[in-house]
Amino acid sequence: MTIDDESPEIDPAAPRRDPDPAPRWAGPVAGLVAAATAVCVGWLVAAMLDVVAPLDAVGSEFIDHTPRWLKQLAIDLFGTDDKLALRVGMVITIAALACLAGALARKRPASGAAVIAAAVIAAAGIAGAIIAAGRPGESAAAAVPALVAAVVGAALLWWLGTWIRRSDPAADRPSESAAPAGWDRRRFMAVTGGAAGVAVVAGVGARAIENQRIDDLRAAAPDTLPALAPPSIGDADITSAAPAVPAEATLSPITPFITPNDDFYLIDTALSVPRIRLDTWAIDIDGMVDRPIRLTYDDLLARPQVERIITIGCVSNEVGGNLVGTARWQGVLLADLLNEAGVQPEAEQVYGTSVDGWTCGFPVAAAFDGRDAMIAVGMNGEPLPLRHGFPARVIVPGLYGYVSATKWLARLQLTRWSEHVGYWVPRGWAAEAPVKTQSRIDVPRRGDTVAAGRTAIAGVAWAQHRGVTKVEISVDDGEWVEARLGSDVSIDTWRQWAYDWDATPGEHTVRVRATDASGETQTEVVARPDPDGATGYHTRTVVVED
Repeated sequence: MTIDDESPEIDPAAPRRDPDPAPRWAGPVAGLVAAATAVCVGWLVAAMLDVVAPLDAVGSEFIDHTPRWLKQLAIDLFGTDDKLALRVGMVITIAALACLAGALARKRPASGAAVIAAAVIAAAGIAGAIIAAGRPGESAAAAVPALVAAVVGAALLWWLGTWIRRSDPAADRPSESAAPAGWDRRRFMAVTGGAAGVAVVAGVGARAIENQRIDDLRAAAPDTLPALAPPSIGDADITSAAPAVPAEATLSPITPFITPNDDFYLIDTALSVPRIRLDTWAIDIDGMVDRPIRLTYDDLLARPQVERIITIGCVSNEVGGNLVGTARWQGVLLADLLNEAGVQPEAEQVYGTSVDGWTCGFPVAAAFDGRDAMIAVGMNGEPLPLRHGFPARVIVPGLYGYVSATKWLARLQLTRWSEHVGYWVPRGWAAEAPVKTQSRIDVPRRGDTVAAGRTAIAGVAWAQHRGVTKVEISVDDGEWVEARLGSDVSIDTWRQWAYDWDATPGEHTVRVRATDASGETQTEVVARPDPDGATGYHTRTVVVED
């Protein structure tokens, strides 16, 4: 007997065993790969056309329509990382929809499943195209990337879904395989890996083009700022240069008086630097004026330049927060430009619009009451950094940024309060927002343990356009004692303070409060930043070891 004779006989009438079908995860993975490819291809097309990317357009639209409670929740949870959280949330949402579309694409009957899956992607692409084309400063060309992405995503998912279904048993003949070879995991990974590679290449290419755009914009800026104007401007003698900051102005060991550009706080609604071409960019000053003005970047640089040291802050700054900074701002006084334009008596607000459509408004009086409101082109001796508003932004001492500090300025319109409302006002924030008197403890830092004995307590206080005249501290709810004040540079800058404390072992609570030049001491009543700025005493717990 041979070995072959011992082999079991095969019954021709026995049913054939179906090959293994594709696993359940194959559909969602195909959906993820298709979505990633679509997003990256759309991003690449947007970069090549120099229009807003679909995801940025949708994200910006979401920001514009975020209800007040959700915006505040995002700030409370994520702080200045709220836009990063939005991007992460968008990625998670897209991934979930992609998994759903992929799961649908592999179901039978094939025709109905494929149509539903394609409809999901097509709907997302059409919505993205409509949103992108409607963004401020964009044209119909901005719809193209989203439409291309939708076609690529739908086609890829259709193909992957069809390929996966070939591995499944036929629905009408369960005993017979539609694909004798069965599920080929290795081939599936190769195919989806190839598609993922295309996505990576497209994403890298888009990032490179976007980086080049930003580099070109930086390169278009001058290497140096123009010289400051001579002391006399117009009919009044105005010192064009900012005063030197004396050493006595800095008392905090960790907080410089002038905040470096890289450390200056960043708060805005932009998901990316707006698309600006310096050769076509200009500012329009119009509305209720006698002589509208249009200023190119070269026009601004040719105007008489002044430099001022000004502290600005964000209304979202919590008590003791770091959304405040001081810089040397260089630019053109707003009063000079408005006088040239001829403001009509009926005008009530200066309404600013940025390149990306953000808006705000402040009283006309703030440009003429003696404060150094300006259109700034320089920050700390160099052209404005892109993230801080290059080519130009508005700086108004004494007003929170959300009503005054328009970055990437495109237009200043003189108008009535009833005719135009700034971006944040309908979202529950006050229409007029003078900066409140505030103070902050910088040292000892949060969580620090200090040695018993003479210990420095130091920080900053600000009351822009009023000035700080007194800072007091209280330890363990004891009496208020005055701290030393640093030199007063101007009423538009913060003032540093310090106090030598004889620290005793144990845990202590330190509070600080400031008084401005009007005689008003900041309130101890605790209030949230909305609608017009936080209030309360900054308090810090300090552990002292023997």
